[in-house]
Amino acid sequence: MILPLPQHLVSDSAHFTLDAQTSIQTLPSAEQTAQFLAEHLRKSTGFPVPLVKDRQGKTICFGWSAEDLGPEGYHLTVTKDQVVLEASREAGFFHAAIGLLQLFPPEVFSPSVKECDWTIPAVHIEDRPRFAWRGFMLDVSRHFMPVSFIKTVLDLLALHKMNVFHWHLTDDQGWRIEIQKYPQLTEIGAWRKNTLIGHGHDHPKVFDDVPHGGFYTQAEIRELVEYARVRHITIVPEVDLPGHMQAAIAAYPELGNTGQKLEVCNFWGVIEHVLNPSEATLKFLEDVLTEVMDLFPSPYICIGGDECVKKEWRESAFAQQRMQELGLQNEEELQSFMVGRMDTFLHQHGRKLLGWDEILEGGLAPHATVLSWRGEKGGIQAARAGHDVVMVPQEHLYLDHYQSSDRAGEPLAIGGCNTLEKVYQYNPVGWATPEEARFVLGTQANLWTEYVKTPEHAQYMMFPRLCALSEMAWTDPEKQDLADFMIRLKVHLKRLDVLGIQYRPLE
Repeated sequence: MILPLPQHLVSDSAHFTLDAQTSIQTLPSAEQTAQFLAEHLRKSTGFPVPLVKDRQGKTICFGWSAEDLGPEGYHLTVTKDQVVLEASREAGFFHAAIGLLQLFPPEVFSPSVKECDWTIPAVHIEDRPRFAWRGFMLDVSRHFMPVSFIKTVLDLLALHKMNVFHWHLTDDQGWRIEIQKYPQLTEIGAWRKNTLIGHGHDHPKVFDDVPHGGFYTQAEIRELVEYARVRHITIVPEVDLPGHMQAAIAAYPELGNTGQKLEVCNFWGVIEHVLNPSEATLKFLEDVLTEVMDLFPSPYICIGGDECVKKEWRESAFAQQRMQELGLQNEEELQSFMVGRMDTFLHQHGRKLLGWDEILEGGLAPHATVLSWRGEKGGIQAARAGHDVVMVPQEHLYLDHYQSSDRAGEPLAIGGCNTLEKVYQYNPVGWATPEEARFVLGTQANLWTEYVKTPEHAQYMMFPRLCALSEMAWTDPEKQDLADFMIRLKVHLKRLDVLGIQYRPLE
């Protein structure tokens, strides 16, 4: 009943029982994962589960594979006398440990000791992921989420063998990352006076009277990056530019085009206030990204690049003069110029620029990777031009959409309908030739939080759809079976129950 489904699994009638004499035989390169596994087993079983160098009776053993299993592949073998986890890399050991935990009763995920029969079936598993990029994006700009919940998200991604947490940290409605060189980004930009009630399309607009805000200190970010590293998850930060920047402009009006003193935005939608294209603004962005790179070791830094309204540039004498000086034909090329400068800057520092598919308009930066969200068209265009892509089409993988066509009883959402089945059945390379598919790094689901105010609501929107995403991204298509997935999901939801996760019940 493992989820996501392993690529190859054979079971027999024997069983292994964990007891007070069971130890974990580890090796130096697997000690971090061995400790992670031991702590989980100790908390729920109450057994000592010591780490040992030599086999002692009934043992869980870590060992290097003689064959190269790839960066995340593993073998897991359970007999009546021992459990053997084999891998070629540390991430493989970690995924093997997650698979082993899922063989136990759901109570193994309890934070306190449970009376339980800790017996698991004998199996042999050979496993590795379908895609290298298996991600989830969480927007914390529209509604701030506490550090404790970010840790919960990371734990849940690890449980589902997902390896990318895309963290949307800035937008019009709030700036959530401490930048020491520009303290007003959080002193002013992290707080809005109130928030829209109801849908963004409703008229007249009605607001509550509750100030909203918060941000993550650099110390908190470093703690979360390390927490993710132990779970073999890369945190990809996003600082959205040159649009979606009203919070930054509220903090530093000189970044805007009009000189107007703005407030942090308190409603939803595509906002017309964008950064000006001056050298001073580009220097500001480089300063911000310098601190971002210092905090996040991720190879990828997301600069957004989506929904940049060009109205202010068309009306700005400075922006028009700048276009003339740079020999640019239109405002789309001006946006590409700004994105291109960030691409060059990141590339010079050994990083890769990631952006939403609007960065294709006006010319794609030479080192850019594209998040294809407005359908598959952007991903197809980028792949055919030889650029890496991550497929995230909103009509399949946006978790801010409703989970059922029957909206009665569902919390307010932005619109659309992405069911559990629809997520599971999406194929990120269904359009691609083998040559084009080489450029598809993988896929992720996105949760924007305009209408998601609390961690509990976020969990409801994430699950069980993120379970479907995890199997779609991990398991080879020929082994995917929706009916079988639904059977295993019912067992898996018991694990989420033990963890206290608020998911949408199955219909």
